[in-house]
Amino acid sequence: MTIIVTGAAGFIGSNLVKGLNERGEDNVVAVDNLTRADKFHNLVDCEIRDYLDKSEFIERFKRGEFGKVRAVFHEGACSDTMETDGRYMMENNFRYTQALMDACLEQGTQFLYASSAATYGASQVFKEERQYEKPLNVYGYSKFLFDQVVRRKLPCALSQIVGFRYFNVYGPREAHKGRMASVAFHNFNQFRADGTVKLFGEYGGYAPGGHTRDFVSVEDVVKVNLFFLEHPDKSGIFNLGTGRAQPFNDIAATVVNTLREADGRPQLTLDEMVQEGLVEYIKFPDALRGKYQCYTQSDVSRLRGAGYKDAFYTVEEGVSRYCRWLLQNKG
Repeated sequence: MTIIVTGAAGFIGSNLVKGLNERGEDNVVAVDNLTRADKFHNLVDCEIRDYLDKSEFIERFKRGEFGKVRAVFHEGACSDTMETDGRYMMENNFRYTQALMDACLEQGTQFLYASSAATYGASQVFKEERQYEKPLNVYGYSKFLFDQVVRRKLPCALSQIVGFRYFNVYGPREAHKGRMASVAFHNFNQFRADGTVKLFGEYGGYAPGGHTRDFVSVEDVVKVNLFFLEHPDKSGIFNLGTGRAQPFNDIAATVVNTLREADGRPQLTLDEMVQEGLVEYIKFPDALRGKYQCYTQSDVSRLRGAGYKDAFYTVEEGVSRYCRWLLQNKG
């Protein structure tokens, strides 16, 4: 049976296609916008049945041209949190997503989509409840608004609807994202180029490099998505993070030690890295004051309550795996 992945040439989308392939699923239709043509590299080692541009896909899907579709993984969106064109953002992330969900409900197709932890904005509580949702930018608002539509649809939906509020995702196939790529990716390339990793200094009561985020490996993101694919009776909006906040220092230290290990050099403590100039702290940018999330940590109780039991990679485990992948794939 056909499975459709939108945003298939993107970061999470391409990892999902690869994950589906590894489970024996190759009847996959990939949907994306390849205006950024270099994204095609993410699909070179994947098996897909067909590729369609996002502009032609939606109407063809509404007409039922793909026959019986088991599931749509909707990862396609404008994910640039600095985008200021609200009309463009809402058309891509809200209207298009709503039209696709409605078509899935009409056809009895499982609909699994990318929401975002950006829906929480300045909140200090990261729980899937309306009172904690305070988006700070139009990207977060577009995701927040669609989640409200989903909440109204869920009580009467006859097929699965699942939204995943992704936290700070890192891992293979993100190079095309440029400045929006993960901290792990940037730390890796910075250390290889300059021999040092630079982190923000003290701000908001947090020590240098001590600002904390819920960093989640894309490998775990794929596993959670596929868990819900195999459990079509489970619907809802779920945080997709580890439930564990770790400081940026942990990312930097893991990157440095993994690359040192690859060169046959001994491991160092963070203090030793700082003393040797391998990790440096820079003045916190004035432009980010009052606009920066110093802390995020997903509440995963709802995800666990839905039956997902697998452990998540720690930063030390996941980032070291990612660095080795980058080395093997020449960054």
